Amino acid sequence: QEHLVESGGGLVQPGGSLRLSCAASRSTFNFNAMGWYRQALGKQRELVASITNTGRTNYADSVKGRFTLSIDNAKNTVYLQMNSLKPEDTAVYYCAAGVSSGSNLYPNYWGQGTQVTVSS
Repeated sequence: QEHLVESGGGLVQPGGSLRLSCAASRSTFNFNAMGWYRQALGKQRELVASITNTGRTNYADSVKGRFTLSIDNAKNTVYLQMNSLKPEDTAVYYCAAGVSSGSNLYPNYWGQGTQVTVSS
């Protein structure tokens, strides 16, 4: 059973930054792709960003230019750097690992989620 452990969520003012981390219990090379989903209250879960094991990244239009996904294979960790945060970025963010197809990530594993709240 794979374990994905997220950290880095919290409360931040609009325009601020946060970095989310997702530590996998085994090498990230074992996964075809990893990424982050988010789910705001009353809304469906949506893919925010993903990265394949070849380094190809994909971002939702709503976060392009503000969020950056990176992977440290030596630490088995994926990061989501979030800048210029907006209130509409408020959601529970979930790390995911699975299979990439086109611009989609189909998770086999999920983290427990971390809350991000953007508010003044």
